[in-house]
Amino acid sequence: MGINHLKTRLQLILVFLVSSLCNLSAQSFSITKVEPPNWWAGMKWDTLQLMVYGENLSNISVRFEDERIQVLKIHSLKNASYLFIDVFIANEIEDDYYKIIFANKENQIEFEYPLTKKTNSKIEHQGFTNEDVIYLIFADRFCDGNPSNNTIDDSLDEFTSADFDGRKGGDIEGIISKLDYLKELGVTAIWVTPLLENNMWMSYHGYAATDLYKIDLRFGSNDLYKELVEEAHLHGIKVILDHVSNHIGINHSWVSNPPESNWFNGSKENFIPAMHDKMAFLDIHGDSTIINFHQRGWFTDYMPDLNQENTFLNNYLIQNTLWWIEYAGIDGIREDTYPYNDQKYAAEWAEAILNEYPDLNIVGEVWQGDPAVISGYQRNSQVRKLNFDSNLPAVTDFAFSDAIRHYLRGEESIRTFYKTLAQDFVYSNPNNLVVFLDNHDIERAMFLAEGNYGKLKVALNLLLFTRGIPVIFYGTEIGIEGGLKHGELRQSFPGGFSGDKRNAFTSEGRTEKENEIYNYLSELLKLRKDFPVLSKGKMRHIYPGNDLYLITKVLENETTLILVNAGDKDVPVSPAQLKMFLPQAMMLKNLNTNSEIDLNTDEILFLKKTSTEIFLVKNVN
Repeated sequence: MGINHLKTRLQLILVFLVSSLCNLSAQSFSITKVEPPNWWAGMKWDTLQLMVYGENLSNISVRFEDERIQVLKIHSLKNASYLFIDVFIANEIEDDYYKIIFANKENQIEFEYPLTKKTNSKIEHQGFTNEDVIYLIFADRFCDGNPSNNTIDDSLDEFTSADFDGRKGGDIEGIISKLDYLKELGVTAIWVTPLLENNMWMSYHGYAATDLYKIDLRFGSNDLYKELVEEAHLHGIKVILDHVSNHIGINHSWVSNPPESNWFNGSKENFIPAMHDKMAFLDIHGDSTIINFHQRGWFTDYMPDLNQENTFLNNYLIQNTLWWIEYAGIDGIREDTYPYNDQKYAAEWAEAILNEYPDLNIVGEVWQGDPAVISGYQRNSQVRKLNFDSNLPAVTDFAFSDAIRHYLRGEESIRTFYKTLAQDFVYSNPNNLVVFLDNHDIERAMFLAEGNYGKLKVALNLLLFTRGIPVIFYGTEIGIEGGLKHGELRQSFPGGFSGDKRNAFTSEGRTEKENEIYNYLSELLKLRKDFPVLSKGKMRHIYPGNDLYLITKVLENETTLILVNAGDKDVPVSPAQLKMFLPQAMMLKNLNTNSEIDLNTDEILFLKKTSTEIFLVKNVN
């Protein structure tokens, strides 16, 4: 046999072997993950779309071994790393693991998928209303209950705990350990900043998720989050999930391997920056280009903007939210960067959640200071001129916040606040506005007031006794000032971390001034609880001038009067002035001191500078 003939035969054998290996590779496939990781029988959302992760997922057949679970459709993608499966889950399914059988002509993989019965607990999914007071916890800066989880081996964080933007170690166990403190303070709900995995260069804030079904290990675990909700409920405290549909973190696995070419609005190499024009979508003269920049632009180059027009992603995000609600038993949602989402998706998302959990409340963050614009995002809006409703029950009232912050800075009088609330006619439900003095993105109230405790007290009364659902930023109760930068205003709570010199969670560990504001706020919260008229009564307000602001609240046969002197001088108030607005009133009982004022006398009430007095009104029988 000649050398050339031998070479030819060897080449043919080599081609055959390579071809066989390629065919074998094409015939084999793998599955690494299925999301959602489990589901529940008895949900109204009974047609589930499973997202399957793996390799070579083309031309795959899928069925459940249990015939009560029907595979309705299999969606193969050009990217064979993913597969979507539409599944119908019958109500009579028992708690168990159910076998999914994936197969092609050559291979078969069996995957155990857990299904359980939907719970119908009376202490879950309660919603939140204007009877509640929400306490906003910035998770990393509140309390470190487990220092051993402060670092992870594969962390990409570029900051240390000594940096303003570094992690300090606050976690879920820390929050659980302070539920008694929160109950004693008098709050009824907690909103915790996002706890999902953020394996990013700057991770402490939580708003750039790299896994939408996993709590960051530095905060704890999924089981610990569920425990937090259960323990909070036992303390009579509701839990609000801080949720983000608009974007994820750049280190999410989707970024390097997107399921579809239009999974994101643009790419990390080619994207448009967000144009922060929240008016454009509602503007009857608005330009579609501006709306496109607003809803499709990226906040930063490390927060890819999700394209919610993609049907698979749309379903994924809705199911992800439903999963966290049912899994953890939470009571409400705060939706981050609400106007930046595709608004048809956002309306569908809210509708799906409220269809499943009608008592739940959802508040969308609308960072805009104009009441007319804010109102356009609330459901049943009277000013919205679009062909679909937002379905969003509650919105953040930045106009309320701006007015109080102008007062705290000394830029405007209390009249600006009065004028802001006088525009409540634009809202479909002013009582379902979420109101606040400050939050994790803007300077603290005490920082703006430059240490003026009198002004802070005035602001707290306006927050708690006008209308809406009040939010108290962690540390406000002890007068934390913070600073201008995010890392400064998100100051660690004294006593929540190893090495702290004092513990401000206790009266002994607080300074005299801190105890003053803590005790003052605690008393206000107790009044709000003891007298429901102060939270849910119908409001009427009057601005007679001279830095004086009068608020009445009426609920059934009970009336209260709140007198606010926002100025820096004492103000005299005569019974005759009050009877102009309360003609049936005979007596005022001070709810702080229990002293009474007879309105049929000429006795002048002197309202001290930057102070508030709250009265129960006794009318003519």
